[in-house]
Amino acid sequence: MHKKSITIALAGNPNSGKTTIFNNITGTRQKVGNWPGVTVEKKEGSVSKYGYDLKIIDLPGTYSLTPFSIEEIVARNFVLEESPDVVIDIIDASNLERSLYLATQLRELDCKVLFALNMADVAFSRGIKINADKLSELLDVPVVFTTGNKNKGITNLLKTAIKLAESTSNISPKRKVKYSKDIETSISKLQNFIKERVEQNFPYNIRWTAIKLLENDKIVRKRIRQKSENKSREILREVETHRKHLLSRFDEEPEIVMTDERYGFIAGIIKEIIKTSTKRRIDTSRNIDLVLTNRFIGFPIFILFIWIMFQTTFTAGSYPMEWLSSGVNWLSTILATSLPDSFLKDLLLNGIIAGVGSVIIFLPNILILFFFIAIFEDTGYMARAAFLMDKIMHLIGLHGKSFIPMLMGFGCSVPAIMATRTLESNKDRILTILITPFMSCSAKLPIYILLAGTFFSARAGTVIFSIYITGIVFSIITGRLFRSTLFKGADAPFVMELPPYRAPMIKSLIIHMWDRSKMFLKKMGGIILVGSIIVWMLTAFPRNINYSMNYNEEINKINTSSSFTGKQKKAAITKLKLNEKAEKAEKSFMGRIGKTIAPVFAPIGIDWRGSVALLTGFVAKEIVVSSLGILYAADETEETDEPDALKNALLSSEMTPLSALSLMVFVLLYLPCVATIATIRRETGSLKWTLFSIVYSTSIAWAAAFCVYQGGKVVGLS
Repeated sequence: MHKKSITIALAGNPNSGKTTIFNNITGTRQKVGNWPGVTVEKKEGSVSKYGYDLKIIDLPGTYSLTPFSIEEIVARNFVLEESPDVVIDIIDASNLERSLYLATQLRELDCKVLFALNMADVAFSRGIKINADKLSELLDVPVVFTTGNKNKGITNLLKTAIKLAESTSNISPKRKVKYSKDIETSISKLQNFIKERVEQNFPYNIRWTAIKLLENDKIVRKRIRQKSENKSREILREVETHRKHLLSRFDEEPEIVMTDERYGFIAGIIKEIIKTSTKRRIDTSRNIDLVLTNRFIGFPIFILFIWIMFQTTFTAGSYPMEWLSSGVNWLSTILATSLPDSFLKDLLLNGIIAGVGSVIIFLPNILILFFFIAIFEDTGYMARAAFLMDKIMHLIGLHGKSFIPMLMGFGCSVPAIMATRTLESNKDRILTILITPFMSCSAKLPIYILLAGTFFSARAGTVIFSIYITGIVFSIITGRLFRSTLFKGADAPFVMELPPYRAPMIKSLIIHMWDRSKMFLKKMGGIILVGSIIVWMLTAFPRNINYSMNYNEEINKINTSSSFTGKQKKAAITKLKLNEKAEKAEKSFMGRIGKTIAPVFAPIGIDWRGSVALLTGFVAKEIVVSSLGILYAADETEETDEPDALKNALLSSEMTPLSALSLMVFVLLYLPCVATIATIRRETGSLKWTLFSIVYSTSIAWAAAFCVYQGGKVVGLS
């Protein structure tokens, strides 16, 4: 028998524990995408419970349903347009007054609403006792206690939501917020006026529509024009009449007066349902903040945490990385011995396995990096990092809130740039978008690990940490330069909520890691596979090459010569084979491209192979490693089962620690990948800023790498 489907939308303020509850309900049975037409992330999960197929929608976190930000518009439109069976408002029980504003607005909508008083344990630890039954009675809405991070109350929450969805009772008039006499009179008159003039299928509740029109809600005004073209002018004229009347009565805009009255209503509710214990409770979060946000030691602690993150990413990741590397080389050896020499064998060994295999081995490092980022987010430390960076960000005319997208850039630049939509000022948004790509994304991490592990093995973690700090420094310098030239204007004020510290749930951390690592794995089978094949084809063709000598003839001479010992013969033949491979690579299509652009990269210590690899990195930064794996395969011997074959090839090449450092600096700063460029174009809405970002970042990358390489040579480094 087919199960009945119920759609449940989860709404709530940021940091209310909404995503934790979503993860608890859905586990890994969730998918992430974008809402149609906008770049706000959409999370959707499905689960079968109690004889029902439950579709859970995680709405963007928002403080209200007033359409100021994209998140607020998306959340409200979903509730209004998609009509979910139940809306669960996740309320922070420890900060009830703030949370009840959104709850009050949801009550005004014609939908079935359920309140989840989350973080009940935090409220109790602060001496706050909430009478849930009284709250339910006063608001005429079911109320359930939950503790999301301990998975408590979730079963009761779902059962109550299903019961509410199946109930046939109408929405009670008690749920309407009662405003002052003058406002209620205007609402009533406007409600009747609209009812007579709009079509029968008008999608919104008429009273709610009247309230929103009095609040000058742009989206509702637009909907009135769409649905009542003939009468819209008449309705909007009547709205302006009532707005002017209320303005003259209160000497304030109606939306401000109505907001104040909602908060007055909330204050009355709070007095009825909350009892505060006289016993003094210890606020753990506040005590931790005395240390972690201290003006003197807070920033050094932040730097220490970041250093630990990168040091652990390299050291702890090196062991599973070696296992994966051995597995890749084992597969390569098996195929090399079992397959006959052919075009297909060459493609599999030197194209797909050499390319994709050289990148896949860095998966453990990527997972560890995302694990740390998830810890920062789930514990609440990410907001503290933004708070600590506020003074530094003010040097470039931004505020700490802009640092959150930049921190997200350690994971991936695409969602980081999309996160700038939370910034109020358009100038701040564009400036943050332009400097965020300097924050080194996880796609660049395999390049750093390969080069730092090869040339700076003992100090690799510190070198990688220094590269990331360099990115932050360049973003600050660039921001200061742009703020004083291209984006002149007053600094925006900084107000950011510091959520309470919470112990991260292992399940939530694993889900975050899996979500992000899925993108990495998808790249393996998609863009990196295709890129590796293209790089191999350009390296493998043309097949007929005019060599400088007949290598086979020279090898035969050595084999038949009696003037060489067995060991000398082997060494001489190996050298000839390496020279043959190197000449073949140089005379291939890829070699010709590399030789053409080599003069541009020669001053920064990068040979033609490195320059070609950087060129392929425009598609995806991981392809730089796969390209190096294919191109430097020319320097490998026949023994392909060495776990560190690519490292050995790099060490035996002309690359030095100084040129490797120059290459890392260039990778850090040069133009972002094609997905990031597309996101910059979409978010700025400007081709001009997109091209500017490409040219500026690449120019800065070359100049910085030049200073590193030439400066290092001057002081005697190599």
